[in-house]
Amino acid sequence: MADLERAFEDRAEAGRLLGRRLVHGGEAEKEPVVLALPRGGVPVGYRVAEELGAPLDVIGVRKLGLPDHPELAMGAIGEGGVRILNDAVVRGHGVTERELEAVERQERAELERRAELFREGRPRTSPAGRTAVVVDDGVATGSTARAACRVARAQGAVRVVLAVPVGSPSALDRLAAEADAVVALSAPEWFQSVGEWYADFGQTGEGEVVRLLREAARRPGTAGGEVELEAGGVVLKGRLTVPEGAQAVVVFAHGSGSGRDSPRNVHVAGRLHGAGLGTLLFDLLTPEEEGDRELVFDIRLLSERLRGAVSWLRGRPEAVRLPAGCFGASTGAAAALVAAAEEPSAIGAVVSRGGRPDLAGASLAAVRAPTLLIVGGADEPVLDLNRRAREEMACETGLEVVPGAGHLFEEPGALDRVADLAAAWFTARLAPDLPPER
Repeated sequence: MADLERAFEDRAEAGRLLGRRLVHGGEAEKEPVVLALPRGGVPVGYRVAEELGAPLDVIGVRKLGLPDHPELAMGAIGEGGVRILNDAVVRGHGVTERELEAVERQERAELERRAELFREGRPRTSPAGRTAVVVDDGVATGSTARAACRVARAQGAVRVVLAVPVGSPSALDRLAAEADAVVALSAPEWFQSVGEWYADFGQTGEGEVVRLLREAARRPGTAGGEVELEAGGVVLKGRLTVPEGAQAVVVFAHGSGSGRDSPRNVHVAGRLHGAGLGTLLFDLLTPEEEGDRELVFDIRLLSERLRGAVSWLRGRPEAVRLPAGCFGASTGAAAALVAAAEEPSAIGAVVSRGGRPDLAGASLAAVRAPTLLIVGGADEPVLDLNRRAREEMACETGLEVVPGAGHLFEEPGALDRVADLAAAWFTARLAPDLPPER
């Protein structure tokens, strides 16, 4: 559960580290939405959402205290009419329904006041049918985090992940019963308080919460963009993001066993957005096809789907005049190279991450799009395959080896290096008028 024993500079740094841990660990792979506990959890959640490429919202939770002992919780409430009660406490203290309603009415008024203040009229982001990543700046007793997890599940989340930079080991153990996964960067045995693990643990004001939520709502790719596209005679689900002023768009081809919610591809896509590039992440296979291992490695089929996606993109008003490139991972890299060989006018550049270009076979020699091959230094078999494939290619090529990285680029900083290399390659060859950094 804990893989880091250290103090954090501030909540922003803790959030970045926590987000990268979630990306590499895959706990929040399926359609995540980040729900931060106000107020201190919001600066952490802002960075987590940035790393995951996920929407950010607050999760409104208010404790229901006993009428004569407000410090003792008899339950909690959340938005959407959620009410969770500790029946034993309610019965043991003889709380009447009228008393319960009075307490709830008072706490719900405060809940609604905060929600209106923080969201500035934006609708609540529902976790229904998605993975709810509940984030706070730390866990001491775990009572608020426990209520937040229960509220997220009551609001329809199919998976609840509690993610914090630091927490008490005993509290984190208890919370394992409330969440499907508990992720903490540090769980020191000598834990005394959350604040001692931050160099800067200044109070988070309501104004800062409002500002961060506003900025997150404006962030490209966090407000939706879900699309359905037809390719190769089937309808596939995707996510299209075209930031304002984008001068090119990159279509992602995921590897075997993955899809449009691949946390690694989502992470890279977020970096491309920051570089002024649009992205399309889509499922190469339908849900019914995903279980067929032969289709997962059917490069011809995958390349046809990819070419269909690029053609579909040409019909979108936000991308109709934008040059397109392809980012492929594993088997998706082979599909991207085959598609580039067969549609040289449609695909202007290719980047492969830990790819299997050898699976493109005879198409390698026909690729004309500038191609960058990125391989982990510790992924020796794949590195050798990439070196051999490069020798067969006649187009402009580059081979970048990320030192110490394995096939999945899970090592600290490895995926960030991939994203930076991809952004530089695509902007230079698809959108040369863009500045190198935005």
